[in-house]
Amino acid sequence: MSNPKIALITGANRGIGLEVARQLAALGHQVILSSRDEEKGRAALASIQQNQDLLSYHQLDVTDAESVERIKNWILNQYGRLDILVNNAGVNYDTWHQALNANLVECHETIEANLFGPWNMCQAFLPIMQSNGFGRVVNVSSGAGALTGMGGGTPAYSISKAALNVLTIKLAAEVRGDILINAVCPGWVRTDMGGSAATRSVAEGASGIIWAATLNAGGPNGGFFRDGRRIDW
Repeated sequence: MSNPKIALITGANRGIGLEVARQLAALGHQVILSSRDEEKGRAALASIQQNQDLLSYHQLDVTDAESVERIKNWILNQYGRLDILVNNAGVNYDTWHQALNANLVECHETIEANLFGPWNMCQAFLPIMQSNGFGRVVNVSSGAGALTGMGGGTPAYSISKAALNVLTIKLAAEVRGDILINAVCPGWVRTDMGGSAATRSVAEGASGIIWAATLNAGGPNGGFFRDGRRIDW
């Protein structure tokens, strides 16, 4: 690819984030892996056997404004723009909680990472995308955040992902130009969070994210998808 797109993946030290980074590099994009733990992030980078010339790493804590500012400045210095942002970093599928007994300090921490983290990233990078007239933003969400059919359990995680879906709608309504912002549910994936009993491989979970990250002009904006198909909010 003579003029590769520049892509940033948050939470890319394992699981879906790492697989998205691998697949985007295989498509010829210049990919920046990021993670809160630098040692794990650099080990993840080294684990990708192909396309190392298209891969780089930078430490990032999406809940820390100074950390977000540092990676933004580094990307601008290195590449001058960002084309693709995958907000993958997420925490705490809190199956041990009910809304009535949830530890609210833990819930605050979950919402900080799962909602305000992506919000921080979008506020930092969407103005750059708007200046360049191009951008793709993928907010990695979950069916657990869909209001349709929602029941009890996992309150911190579900509420944070439902709020992330609302943020997706709000941002998509505000952007102009060839900038597409969508939420994607990867499904129940065999990751550390999903567990070994999950029905989908990491590659299968990543595929819908890759689809949204590489949409052509005129593609959907402000939607909620799984495997490229719209799902109910």
